[in-house]
Amino acid sequence: MPDRGGGPTGPRIRVGRPSRRVRTLLMTLGILAVLAMVFVMFAGFWTDWLWYRSVNYSSVFTTTLWTKIGLFFVFGLLMAVAVGLNIWLAHRLRPPLSAMSMEQQSLDRYRMSIAPYKKWLLLGIATLVGLIAGASAAGQWRTWLLWVNGVSFGQKDPQFKLDVSFFAFDLPWYRFLLGFGFAATVLSLIAAALTHYLYGGLRVTSPGARATAASTGHLSVLLGVFVTLKAVAYWLDRYGLAVKSSDFKATGDWTGLRYVDANAYLPAKTILFCIAVICALLFFGTLWRRTWQLPVIGFGLMVLSAILIGGLYPAIVQKFQVSPNEQAKEAPYIEKNIEATRNAYGISGVKPEDYTGAGKADEDPKAKRANADSAANYRLNDPNIVSPTFQQLEQEREYYRFPKTLDVDRYNGQDTIVGLRELSLDKLDKRNWINDHFAYTHGYGMVTAKGTETKKGSKGAPDFTESGLPTKGKLGEYEQRIYYGEKTTQYSIVGGPQKELDYEEDGGGQKTYSYKGDSGVNLSNPINRAAYAVSFGEPQMLYSGAIGDGSRILYNRTPKERVESVAPWLTIDGDTYPTVVNGRIQWVVDAYTTSNGYPYASRTTLGDTTADSLSESDDQRAVVAQQNQVNYIRNSVKATVDAYTGEVKLYTWDDKDPVLKTWKKAFPDTVKDKGEIPKALMDHLRYPQDMFKVQRELLTLYHVTDAGQFYNASDAWQVPNDPTKKDNSAVPPYYLSMKTPGQTQQQFSLTTTFTPSGRPNLRAFMTVDADATSENFGKMKLLRVTGDVDGPEQVQNKLNSMTEVGNFVRDMKGADSDVLYGNLLTVPLDDGFLYVEPVYVQGRKSAYPLLKKVAVSYGTETAFADSLSDGLNQVFGADGTTKPPADDTDEPTDPPKSSDPTVQAALDDAQTAFEDGQQALKDGDWEAYGEAQEKLEKSLQRAEDAQAKAAEDADKKGDKNGDADKNGDKKGG
Repeated sequence: MPDRGGGPTGPRIRVGRPSRRVRTLLMTLGILAVLAMVFVMFAGFWTDWLWYRSVNYSSVFTTTLWTKIGLFFVFGLLMAVAVGLNIWLAHRLRPPLSAMSMEQQSLDRYRMSIAPYKKWLLLGIATLVGLIAGASAAGQWRTWLLWVNGVSFGQKDPQFKLDVSFFAFDLPWYRFLLGFGFAATVLSLIAAALTHYLYGGLRVTSPGARATAASTGHLSVLLGVFVTLKAVAYWLDRYGLAVKSSDFKATGDWTGLRYVDANAYLPAKTILFCIAVICALLFFGTLWRRTWQLPVIGFGLMVLSAILIGGLYPAIVQKFQVSPNEQAKEAPYIEKNIEATRNAYGISGVKPEDYTGAGKADEDPKAKRANADSAANYRLNDPNIVSPTFQQLEQEREYYRFPKTLDVDRYNGQDTIVGLRELSLDKLDKRNWINDHFAYTHGYGMVTAKGTETKKGSKGAPDFTESGLPTKGKLGEYEQRIYYGEKTTQYSIVGGPQKELDYEEDGGGQKTYSYKGDSGVNLSNPINRAAYAVSFGEPQMLYSGAIGDGSRILYNRTPKERVESVAPWLTIDGDTYPTVVNGRIQWVVDAYTTSNGYPYASRTTLGDTTADSLSESDDQRAVVAQQNQVNYIRNSVKATVDAYTGEVKLYTWDDKDPVLKTWKKAFPDTVKDKGEIPKALMDHLRYPQDMFKVQRELLTLYHVTDAGQFYNASDAWQVPNDPTKKDNSAVPPYYLSMKTPGQTQQQFSLTTTFTPSGRPNLRAFMTVDADATSENFGKMKLLRVTGDVDGPEQVQNKLNSMTEVGNFVRDMKGADSDVLYGNLLTVPLDDGFLYVEPVYVQGRKSAYPLLKKVAVSYGTETAFADSLSDGLNQVFGADGTTKPPADDTDEPTDPPKSSDPTVQAALDDAQTAFEDGQQALKDGDWEAYGEAQEKLEKSLQRAEDAQAKAAEDADKKGDKNGDADKNGDKKGG
């Protein structure tokens, strides 16, 4: 039949080539697309470089970048060469002729299909594994810098007598190298085995030998390398025992060697190392013997030895030697753990001092009252409670906000509550790109109030010492504009043609401003504008007329973010605080150097240890940790961030810290010397909260230095729950100017309390000198309470059960108001403890709380007064009044009985409601207490009405009887 076309011999339809113009257009579009992709990738790098240059820390960027690039290329190239070389070698060692079998015939198709692309396939596989390995290695830049710049600790571990720097700086790098070696060997082994199989060097179903001599030798060498690395791993595991975490039933988490580690695991690792070396030599010997018989036998023996020597033998030692007499066996290792842990966390000098806590019974009450006045600068304005008061009275405009928890600082020798009026656009009525990023750019002014007093005639409001907009007061003249703050999370573009809103005047006018600092990145350069438009996803940056000459973009504006960026090797304290220094608002940021490799020192999880009732309710108070689990910490750096310019300065604080010395070698000229700290700034530096929280958590166990007592945990402590909260969160430490036993004058301190594990009574009180100008700065005093003293929760329960408190809460509830309890302060006084707690009232329709009462407790006496002075007078009996004797009996007295059943039923209901109310007070359940009070009132009213009705009925009955008597008299007459 004739061919009708469409087949292979049919007519060909020629498709015309695109015209030159079309080809040029397509090529141009392709080039532009590639350039656009390159620019998008370049934009992130370029904006980072511009930011680091703007803050004068470009060396941090370049050091980090070149370290990452170097690690990426070195280890990426090593991995690519290792895998590629073994694939090439396996291909080179392929047999010249493949066996005639179905298996090989099926593989021929694959060999033929990849034959034209062998070089490209080899290059692609090597490149892929190289990229993956390089990216993984680049993430180890901190490990590399610590290893190459590590300095000596000057301390040796008790087991191997090696400097601590080996475990902190060297061992992590050796472990990375070992892991990389294992990865390269395993990938090379897999790639070589697949290549040998593809080209007939390995056979699964073919007759004859399963492997050629060449493939046997090649794979044996790779297996020998693997076993050699395993031998190195066994050797490093010996040192790893010093920083190994394990579960120790006596204390929970444990770090370091125990008896079974030193006497079973350590010799086992040494024996396994020797076996692995012999096994590796047997694998290498196959190059001459061409048989796997001996290596396989050796490898099997190594595996069996690992099970018996490395697993079974230590279990036997633990079962039959340690467990029957564990305390005696573990005592030397417990002592090492205690000493190392106390050194690693800076608590080695803390020694508990006995303190009765019960007070001096024979001392004159008036003398105690006088001592109470000078014992502390009692802070009645709780920075966690009065923030809404600052907000209501000093916010001034809806786009300003104060932090949820205010800060405590010192001005003119007085504890002061401080807060910045920061910019917050959440409540702004009109939101658009210009308003968000050009008009509303900064906050304005610091507001301060006395920590110990309320304003006279204000009904409980703070006594402000710096207030208004612009602020005026005792701080003098200073730059009040706040371009960098805790709430400043959006970027702003300033200094250009678009004017900024400075602040609104009381008369309704607006003052404008144009930023005069040199912070941020200049956007006059079109390349910079394009890069930021891509990085921020804001195309308007390219064409907006609001950007012109002098425009600068400000971002990364929170103090924590800036310090963490310029010093990515530091851990940042959760509580940054502002202060006025030499006419500038400076954010003070405490920063820590940490390590996870201090031998024998127990680990702690920073996120958990530093959490308390304040940090859990305020995300801005969370610690910024480079590594969450640590077993060494030092407050080595004090940093400042200028609220106007954003300038970051890092100052050395602990110049003996070897970890800081190491990082200063890695990043030279980034941290200033301690002597360069300005005197005005030094007056406001303090002991950091998160450091104190970590130390107090460790001291719940490590206040004990006797191994036997530590093992028994007979004196284990705990940080008590915050008695003013219902979420069982830890009580926060409090800054307070106070005197401790032996001191003659008040010292700015950070304080905390301890209770016995599982019990509510007070077990210890700890304070640290928090004034950076003090010669005893950082010195801790730990008072171990020997008497039976109420703890914070018991004091709070005692307060809740007072009749005065119950009536006060009921009255406030009736007035549609909430009662808020402030910080429960604990102060040592005359061998006893004085508790002071401010009590606030906030109406349901009111925007802020006011201080209304002060609770004071000392020993068995508790007062609920209108002022601190009245409370102290009542507690110490110095007000000329006599307190009614306390009823110590727990047995309730029987209520009086009524002959009227209706009245008695109402009285019974009233008694039940009263008991329910008392129980609610003890539980701190104010809602249930209010309901019980309502029932009590109704029951008493019912009883009163029933009694009145009964009396009325009796009167009527009496009148009738009187009438009857009169009638009888008449009849008789």
